[in-house]
Amino acid sequence: MKRFHVHVNVKDLDASIRVYSQRFAAEPTIVKPDYAKWMLDDPRVNFAISQRERMSGVDHLGVQAETPEELACG
Repeated sequence: MKRFHVHVNVKDLDASIRVYSQRFAAEPTIVKPDYAKWMLDDPRVNFAISQRERMSGVDHLGVQAETPEELACG
C-alpha cells in the first residue's frame, strides 16, 4: 500500500518533536539525534523531520511503496 512521504528540515528538533507529536496525537516511530519520523495511518503518511545544516522548510516529498509494482504506471 502506498504512503505519502514528507520530510521537513527544522531549527529545533526537540521543540518540533513536541509540536508534531501533539498535532498527530502520536509519538515518533523513530528518534535519532538529528532526526525523527512518524509512520501515520490516518492520514497514511511517512512524516519525517531533521535538524541538519540546511534551510528550514520542506526538504523533499515522495511516495513510499511496499513493492516496485505499486509504483509502476500503466
